[in-house]
Amino acid sequence: MKKILIANRGEIAGRIVKTCSEMGIESIVVYSDADKELPYVQQATRAYHLGEPPVIKSYLNQDKIIEIAQSEKVDAIHPGYGFLSENGEFAKKIEELGITFIGPSPNVVEAMGDKVQARKTMEKAGVPVVPGTTEPIADVEEAASIAGKIGYPVMLKASAGGGGIGMVRCDDEETLRKQFMSSQQRAKMYFGSDRMFIEKFISPARHIEVQVFGDSQGNIIHLFERDCSIQRRHQKVIEESPSPYLTEKLREEMGEAAVKAAQSVSYTNAGTVEFIVDGDGHFYFLEMNTRLQVEHPVTEMTTGLDLVRWQIEVASGKSLPLLQNEVQQKGHSMEFRLYAEDPVKFLPSPGKIEVLSFPQGEGIRIDAGYAATNTVSPFYDPMIAKIIVSDSNREQCLKKSAEFFNEFEVKGIKTNAPLFKKVLEDPDFQKGVYTTGFLTEKPKVTEQ
Repeated sequence: MKKILIANRGEIAGRIVKTCSEMGIESIVVYSDADKELPYVQQATRAYHLGEPPVIKSYLNQDKIIEIAQSEKVDAIHPGYGFLSENGEFAKKIEELGITFIGPSPNVVEAMGDKVQARKTMEKAGVPVVPGTTEPIADVEEAASIAGKIGYPVMLKASAGGGGIGMVRCDDEETLRKQFMSSQQRAKMYFGSDRMFIEKFISPARHIEVQVFGDSQGNIIHLFERDCSIQRRHQKVIEESPSPYLTEKLREEMGEAAVKAAQSVSYTNAGTVEFIVDGDGHFYFLEMNTRLQVEHPVTEMTTGLDLVRWQIEVASGKSLPLLQNEVQQKGHSMEFRLYAEDPVKFLPSPGKIEVLSFPQGEGIRIDAGYAATNTVSPFYDPMIAKIIVSDSNREQCLKKSAEFFNEFEVKGIKTNAPLFKKVLEDPDFQKGVYTTGFLTEKPKVTEQ
């Protein structure tokens, strides 16, 4: 590959540009009116204007992106994550034009993008699945009937969903009836489909995912796990690897289950199999993300591998560079998603960044989407940067992370950095004893 178009923005676009540059590949990026001053636009080989800030007029404008790709005669399109990354229709379109989609096949993208279909596939493959429905729910009456049989609490979810959108916990039938229609409407608005399904709500639980990789020769391996249990509103905030919860036996079992899940759909390129793990160590399939994850840097830091390079090489037809027994994990890594948001209310706090100063040092990696003087737009996810801290073990990683946030400085906007400081000070987090309910069960952590 000589030229790749990156159909994304912000820190992930900059991340992909970096690897392209190291591989001697030209990087073509796109930007909206709101993003023309962001660092990734200057970092790329060339940049093209898409349109106005709303995503439908910019980063979801398939025709415009394809037009730019054709005019540049690119070899491939890297979708990053979000936007068009799990859009099977888009993947099909560009492949029909002879442009490589850096990801799995369009059929796999569509199959795994439908959460109900994915559950069916995993059940058939023998991968443990959370108790729930394997068909879309027709209406609220059917939803109430199913929930009554499964037993409350349950999770109401959008079949085409992700990122916690359209997802709601229901502790009783009254809540379910109140939430069903609004969840359907949100799902329709964000994903173009109002199909819903129900799962048993597992509590207490850890949210642990396994990074998988496959090539066109049929080789599939895993690159160990990431613990993503620190969440707010079902969205990840802090991720770490290795998980402090897993025993070596459980780690091996989950890795094997993730590979089995990927094999069941003849998976190629980077993917993530997400599991929910209960207090007794039983794990269940949640979903499969057919793209690079926001938190992929913690895997890169503990394995020493460049996952974007692997993506490009596999998309070029090459075999995976390592066998399963050759993948080694060393040290400990944590990722903190720095958002422009109120650290107590978890509401976006867009605006102009006056000062943005990241402490530097060994084992500190900053994947930033913004710089000082840039304006965080209200049109997109308000993540400013990903802060990845690594050290020889978890104790040292915690210490280095605390030192980082004591020195970190930002002015002009609110961020969730104060939240990170409180999480790092919490005795349970320090011991690795936490669940997905950590932020809701610890009011002192989320108080200013």
